[in-house]
Amino acid sequence: GCFPTAAILGLTPLACAGVIADVVIDAKTGVSGAGRGATDTTHFVSVTENMNAYSVPRHRHIPEIEQELAGLGADRAITFTPHLIPLDQGELLTCYVTLSDGGLGHDEARAIYLEAYADEPFVEVVSAPPGVRAVRETNLCRISVHADERTGRLIVFSVLDNLWKGTSSQAIQNLNLMFGRPEGEGLST
Repeated sequence: GCFPTAAILGLTPLACAGVIADVVIDAKTGVSGAGRGATDTTHFVSVTENMNAYSVPRHRHIPEIEQELAGLGADRAITFTPHLIPLDQGELLTCYVTLSDGGLGHDEARAIYLEAYADEPFVEVVSAPPGVRAVRETNLCRISVHADERTGRLIVFSVLDNLWKGTSSQAIQNLNLMFGRPEGEGLST
């Protein structure tokens, strides 16, 4: 799903480094990512000028995110809260990560991400917090990491287009890999 993809890509470098003590994920999604039927409150007119949290405290994607992070070395319970916002598509996750080793500086954290995704054509590590419009209608996940020296936490932003990277284009990417085809065949960045 789109939420697990954004969360896992956003947190994988830290999980592999073994530095995650705790994670709180604040997720924002447009109406096409809320997982509800068209007859529910996902019509754009019902969310304009509004923002709502939903599936609190047990969102259906929490087990998948925890399972994958545990497989990468971060066997932790996470806090995950999705919010429906007045967008038609796209999602932005803000991950607040408490570190087990007491902290990483901005440059060190950024270096971990740049190394982890150096050879990944569909993951971009950027300096500034990314917006959803920058990845609209692409198979990209754009990630930005920032050290909050005051609290000792890292703040990780992860954005993707839930209808593309979160579903359809990611499915093509995965099929390409499964059948030994070039990863980006039929896709563009």
